[in-house]
Amino acid sequence: DVQLVESGGGLVQPGGSLRLSCTASGDSISAYQMAWFRRRLENGREGVAYLDSDGGTDYTYSVAGRFTISKDNAKNTLYLQMNNLRVEDTAVYHCAADRLRFNLGSGYRFWGQGTQVTVS
Repeated sequence: DVQLVESGGGLVQPGGSLRLSCTASGDSISAYQMAWFRRRLENGREGVAYLDSDGGTDYTYSVAGRFTISKDNAKNTLYLQMNNLRVEDTAVYHCAADRLRFNLGSGYRFWGQGTQVTVS
């Protein structure tokens, strides 16, 4: 099993940038499918960005071109670079991992506790 801990959230002005990190322990993420989700007050959980074990990526429409998902296998860490942030990006962001492919669906087995991103 893998344990996930997010960091890097905070308060940023519209148009600003943040980089979220998701540090894994207990297993190597190199063979896992990884994703970032967010939960906003007015919506349910939403898949934001997906990275498969072969390096393929997918993004939800609202963040494509602004967010970039990546990972460093040596550091066992997943990242989400968020640029040109908007007020509507305000949410709690969670990373998720599974050996099965769920893309932006929410069937992942392993989840982090989340980190708050506030754009205001």
